[in-house]
Amino acid sequence: MKILFSCLFVSALVAPAASPASPNIVLVMADDQGWGDMAYQGDPRVHTPNFDALAREGIRFDRFYAAAPVCSPTRGSVMTGRTPNRFGCFSWGHSLRPQEVTIAEALKPAGYRTGHFGKWHLGSVQKASPVSPGASGFDEWVSSPNFFDLDPVLSDQGRATAFKGDSSDITVDLALKFIRRCADRKQRFLAVVWFGSPHAPFQALEADRARYRDLPEKKQNFYGEITAMDRAFGRLRRELRELNLRENTVLWYCSDNGALPDVGSAGGRRGRKGQIYDGGLLVPALLEWPALSRAPKTVTTPCVTSDIFPTVLEMAGVKMARQPPLDGISLLPILKGTGQKRGQPIGFWDNRAKGRGVPAKEWMEELLVAQSRGEEPDIPERLVRDAGRIGPPVPLDSFPGHSAWVDWPWKLHRIEHPETHAVKWELYDLSTDPVESRAVPLDGPGPGPALQAALATWLTSVARSLNGADYR
Repeated sequence: MKILFSCLFVSALVAPAASPASPNIVLVMADDQGWGDMAYQGDPRVHTPNFDALAREGIRFDRFYAAAPVCSPTRGSVMTGRTPNRFGCFSWGHSLRPQEVTIAEALKPAGYRTGHFGKWHLGSVQKASPVSPGASGFDEWVSSPNFFDLDPVLSDQGRATAFKGDSSDITVDLALKFIRRCADRKQRFLAVVWFGSPHAPFQALEADRARYRDLPEKKQNFYGEITAMDRAFGRLRRELRELNLRENTVLWYCSDNGALPDVGSAGGRRGRKGQIYDGGLLVPALLEWPALSRAPKTVTTPCVTSDIFPTVLEMAGVKMARQPPLDGISLLPILKGTGQKRGQPIGFWDNRAKGRGVPAKEWMEELLVAQSRGEEPDIPERLVRDAGRIGPPVPLDSFPGHSAWVDWPWKLHRIEHPETHAVKWELYDLSTDPVESRAVPLDGPGPGPALQAALATWLTSVARSLNGADYR
């Protein structure tokens, strides 16, 4: 099925071979790390020396949004540059559509070797699935169907394989093996490195918990997982330097949604994971590309994970001839310092669809046992064989759930009741009210009506994409 869908898009790619100036790309993502869960963001206890170093030395984003308040949809936005409702990835456990062109598929014709390591959560990690990492453009992959903790079983290109140790260390070990092979061959590469931390239930190594012994056990393990992730990230950054790759490698880090309840920090902002208020969407984000700039920089322009796809493609000199609607923009002018303002607002839409359970530990251990007997389970829900199916058309004038529109400094919320379809509006000036506590009246003079109209136009466009208009 993926092959058929991909054929529809072959003519959409205009991808010259990578030039000597085209950078390597390393995209790193945390799982459930909130905006404030970094020492450099003001947390007085968490130990993140490697992230802090990059925040001092590289490019630090201070208004970087996840495209959704939960994991799978945000990861889909990185893969496509599109808000996740366009392709039916509504909540955690929902998959990509195989009709989408991923960042890996876009870069491969330009001569990039592509690898995915760590958490996938955009479909299956069995080889026969139409939405495995391999079916989504990755040449090499060692992946988990969801978050993973100590001593995980991962899918090595479809083959269940047991590993020992901390999940972040393992993820970076795998990514570095891929990067070393590419370096030996002088091969340009895309490495997607997605940690499974610090997702609950929090299982840190004793050594990583040690510095937090005076805290409750849950917080010890939460901080311990972040510290392990920091250590692994630091090793990745150091080895890029030792391999003489640092100068022309884009290393981009962010998280997939805002802060966890109870243990995480939203930096004082309203909301948490699962909510469209800034506490559920703002995430830590860092980038370095020495060939572009060595000067430290703080970006205060609002940015979003959907921007990663168009930014990376412009960095690599790849253009799409028939690009379906993008919700991200290239940040290259902002990174170069030639642009300061965002030319396109950011839309969000949580339609309150239920998540789908993906118990990675259970499924991967069962796959390991089955494959050891020479069997390959064919369970539809685990293979996600129906990922490309377009469901019944959704209305183009009703958008249940919570949507929002960020057109700096304004943030407009639209909250539609799923049954009565009554709509509640909230408008905030983020420049004076970053905690979204003082709603601005929409009636009378002001930006309210224009923002409402813009959000309605965007939601209609998203609904058309969801109905399959982009694939015709």
